Amino acid sequence: MKLIVNGKAHEVTVATLAELLATLDYEGDWLATAVNSDLVHKPNRAEFQLSDGDRIEILSPMQGG
Repeated sequence: MKLIVNGKAHEVTVATLAELLATLDYEGDWLATAVNSDLVHKPNRAEFQLSDGDRIEILSPMQGG
């Protein structure tokens, strides 16, 4: 399946958002995720089904000021 993650194309074999995060080595409780501009909360990621062509944004906090 082809997905756009943070503006970059990825070819992956995952079904859910949680699987995608694990595949791309995103970890932590502080991640924010959106699929096609819709926020997906952490409790919903394991059941959130991805589709070919989805656009996923993964944001993690940065330190600094």
